[in-house]
Amino acid sequence: MHLADKLLINFIFDHYSWIINYPFKALKMKEISVEELKQKIDNKEDFQLIDVRETFEYDTSNLNGENIPLGGILIEVEKIATDKPVIMQCRSGKRSAAAVMQLEQLHGFTNLYNLKGGILAWQAAFDPSMPVY
Repeated sequence: MHLADKLLINFIFDHYSWIINYPFKALKMKEISVEELKQKIDNKEDFQLIDVRETFEYDTSNLNGENIPLGGILIEVEKIATDKPVIMQCRSGKRSAAAVMQLEQLHGFTNLYNLKGGILAWQAAFDPSMPVY
């Protein structure tokens, strides 16, 4: 796929997602709780954590995952593992859910999980001092 095509797809998702995301609403996605994520971290399991928030949000607080903002997720798809579980997270779980749905539908990923409640749920469960906005 040419860079211009990737940029066009990215623009469409950023600005017209209400059109594109409509068919995604009926799909059932895999989700993981913050408790399950903490257990994976504590057990040193092999997985990839991707934070789809904007860089300024990531810089405020993060869970040490890789930062690939939602607006660029389709352009940077080669950074997403296909050989191990990938957990997508954002502030509340909505943007990461959109990332999971887009990647499953457009690139055929089957190893993606959405972090329920996002970093807000993590803060509430494990780190009340974590700065969130």
